[in-house]
Amino acid sequence: MNRRSSAAAAIALVCALTVLAAPGQAFADPKPAKPPRSEQSLQEVRGEIDALYRKAGAATDAYNLAEERADKQSAEIVKLAKEIVKGQKRIDGLKKRVGAEARAQYRNGGLPPEAQMMLSGDPSHFLDGAGRIREGQQAAKGLLGELARTQADLEAYTKDAASQWEQLEAGRKKKEAAKKEIKKQISAAEKLEATLEKEERERLLKMEQDAAYKAQTAWLDSGALRGIGGEASDAGKTAVAYATAQIGKPYVWGAEGPGSFDCSGLTSQAWLAAGRGIPRTSQEQWKRLPRVDVKDMRPGDLIVYFDDASHIGMYVGDGAMVHAPRPGRDVTIAGAGSMPILGVVRPDR
Repeated sequence: MNRRSSAAAAIALVCALTVLAAPGQAFADPKPAKPPRSEQSLQEVRGEIDALYRKAGAATDAYNLAEERADKQSAEIVKLAKEIVKGQKRIDGLKKRVGAEARAQYRNGGLPPEAQMMLSGDPSHFLDGAGRIREGQQAAKGLLGELARTQADLEAYTKDAASQWEQLEAGRKKKEAAKKEIKKQISAAEKLEATLEKEERERLLKMEQDAAYKAQTAWLDSGALRGIGGEASDAGKTAVAYATAQIGKPYVWGAEGPGSFDCSGLTSQAWLAAGRGIPRTSQEQWKRLPRVDVKDMRPGDLIVYFDDASHIGMYVGDGAMVHAPRPGRDVTIAGAGSMPILGVVRPDR
């Protein structure tokens, strides 16, 4: 290699080294990884996420209740509308009969029956006429009374229908407000979860499982199941079979099957499959269904959780329950004592 070639090679090498060393180039040192969250920090995140999903669950109950009432009000409005149509037809018929009576009187010269009878010189006709007058007067009073009652009923039906429409509109607004609240809380929880690294999400899931196991163990150690051994009723067995057949299907707020469920959608549909219609929401199930002591619990009974009755599951025996946990989770079997128990209700008591 001559001197000119050696100089060119040296220049090229220097240029290459300069490019590689220049700041901001593709070969710069990678950005250091974010340090993992501490256990305390992750526990705080878990608490925030749980609180957000709890709020979403409460809003879901409000949404479901508004929807249930709207369905009932819509059915009541249809019923009232049919009564209004029937009442109007009846009034039209009564008015025709009143008109016929008036026309008959006009054809008789406009004289009332009493006057016509007095002008008659035939005693037998007078006696016969007196009976007919009494009958006619009673019939006329009955006709007018029936017309007045039917008109009053029609006014009442109309008033009730207007009231139901107002309640339906108010319920629609509540439903929309609850829907916005649900989406807001779920979105906030999902955004918070999205800030976690994969390893942190795995740790968070492990924390949830550990907390549930700890709560379940404490519940069992308390003797809560001591003496429990009640047999499920036939309806209870059917309800349990339905609920457990849904395991693996996703939680979706407001859903009641067949492809997805929320917590009370699962329990209400399970008991509907068993031939028992129960309220749609966990709070209404807690309010309106007969209550039993935990020590008397049997498969098919519903376990209500948290002070606001915002979650519900179905006891399946051996200290376990089936439930639809929350958004992002599937219908699953869990420990009956893995969450704070408010009480137990029995749909077929």
